[in-house]
Amino acid sequence: MQSDESLSSKAKRIPFKVDIAGVIEIMGTSLYSHPNTPIRELLQNAHDAIMRRRARDLTYLGRIDVIQDANARTLTFVDDGIGLSSQEAEDYLGTLGAGLTGLMKRDTTDVFDVSMHSNKRDGSSLIGQFGIGLFSGFMLADKIIVESLRYEGEEAVRWEAGAGTDIELSVSHRKTVGTSVTMVLKSNYAVFADDAELVESGIKQYADFLPIPIHLNGASARSNLIQAAWLEPTPDNDAVEEQIASYYGETPLDVIPIALEAPVAIKGALYVSPQRTPGFADDATIAVSVRRMVISRHIRELVPVWAPFLRGVLELPSCSPTSNREDLVRDAVFDSVCDSINEEIYLHFSELAMQQPHRWQSILHWHRYTFAGMAIHDERLRSLLRITYKFLTSSGELTIAEILARSKADALVEDEADFVVWYNADRRQESWLNDFFSHSPTPCIHTLRSFEETLLASILSEMPNFQVDLRAASPSSLNFCESILGMEDKSEVPRDWEVFFDALDSNVFIASTSSKQPVFAFVNERYELSKTFDELRENGELPKGFQRLIDQHFQRSPLGKNEIILNRSHRLVRKALELGSKSSLSHVLRLLVTTALSKAGARLHTDAQSLQATDLEAIADSL
Repeated sequence: MQSDESLSSKAKRIPFKVDIAGVIEIMGTSLYSHPNTPIRELLQNAHDAIMRRRARDLTYLGRIDVIQDANARTLTFVDDGIGLSSQEAEDYLGTLGAGLTGLMKRDTTDVFDVSMHSNKRDGSSLIGQFGIGLFSGFMLADKIIVESLRYEGEEAVRWEAGAGTDIELSVSHRKTVGTSVTMVLKSNYAVFADDAELVESGIKQYADFLPIPIHLNGASARSNLIQAAWLEPTPDNDAVEEQIASYYGETPLDVIPIALEAPVAIKGALYVSPQRTPGFADDATIAVSVRRMVISRHIRELVPVWAPFLRGVLELPSCSPTSNREDLVRDAVFDSVCDSINEEIYLHFSELAMQQPHRWQSILHWHRYTFAGMAIHDERLRSLLRITYKFLTSSGELTIAEILARSKADALVEDEADFVVWYNADRRQESWLNDFFSHSPTPCIHTLRSFEETLLASILSEMPNFQVDLRAASPSSLNFCESILGMEDKSEVPRDWEVFFDALDSNVFIASTSSKQPVFAFVNERYELSKTFDELRENGELPKGFQRLIDQHFQRSPLGKNEIILNRSHRLVRKALELGSKSSLSHVLRLLVTTALSKAGARLHTDAQSLQATDLEAIADSL
């Protein structure tokens, strides 16, 4: 086999080769995700041309016109900006990545005739960057025609290109300074030449805040807003709230104006949405503009993860858009913006809680479960909720400070705890326990959602200089019977009675209390849940993958059982205990126990249900 000596003997340098038609096809199908993207890109180019002319002429204002022609199937963007010379059109319009604006931002010379009177020689007021915006037009167009007359120029230029590789340059008959870009639309995008609402919505979507009027089809009224209240040098809060409500179509619960110059520039407003987020998985999405051109209305990761209820619009001139201008580059500047926004949100809510507590409580109540769930993982938010969050208790809604004020430990029975806080995690026992705690100054906190229980435990564990014990409102908890139920001499039932109650699968105790109630039942939520899953498993209704998750859940902590207390001070109970578990009165007592379990919210399973029939028959026989 003959070897290739030309490659083995010396290195060879070859230039990159670019298939222009292929690049245009990629840009038209892959780089941009929305078909109205060319509206944004061509408006952006027109804006930059006008801003460059403003830098030379301080009396000049500028205007952009967008013109549809359904018969010719064209969409044209016209500006009276600085224009292009024939050399600039040749050098830059057909060169991917070599846009004039991007070069101006990177070049400190005045090669592009930036005014000597302007302090924006770095192009900081311009939007463009990558030199690919014009080519986005090939998403919609078979052909693009550019006609331009340079400011103080003598001859206009016409630039024309299709989807192929050749560009045609010729003299234009244009007489006025500025540029027009005409897209000859593909047949399947002819709607952009005919539907005015479609084009106007694109103008509003991307260019609503551009400081240059944009007119559609020669209309006297501009299509873009130009100035928003939150972009004013000294925003009026009422005006900001009114415009935010109009912009988003919903009434904000609260508005957070943001105006920062350092460490990064941020201008705009966030607001608390009245829309409740499902769970905690939703991300807050923020509309972001860079030098007034809207990048996206759905930028994520700007606000803290604990605030998915926040919406808003921010001008972030320091941030860099991605090449398709549909998102922001995640870099050090982006991180600094996030940190600054987070700080503003924390400060705003903290000041609101101190200065307008009623308003803060309204917001906190509306999004209470989002705040509670997220505060578990956010120490700073948890610190705020430690002071302001109101837990549902047997004594109404109370803050942690109010709960602790009523939960001081009894030094006679508590050796180490300064405070004992009782909680209930089962909704079925809420009313039942409220009755018990109504006779005690100590409240019972109803943490009916698991994250509230975790939040409560986290907050109490961080209390400085105090030992706080968090205990379940259950007879098995230390001093519950004595302190809350007012019971004495609690003990387990004798062995024969334990066997008698065995089918109920509950822990049964005996205690003395002045209450006229013979039996007290307390439901263990985890136990009840496990029994429900056992029934589903026995019936073959539980998927194996789900079963593994359930097993892992119950392995994390002891399962426990439902609990029963027999009141030995009650005449019937005392008599039944005296006669023993084989007497007819024992069946009356067991029937009272099953009734108490049902009332407390327990589900009587098959064995327990059959006992009810047995007990009723035994009672009937004795009568």
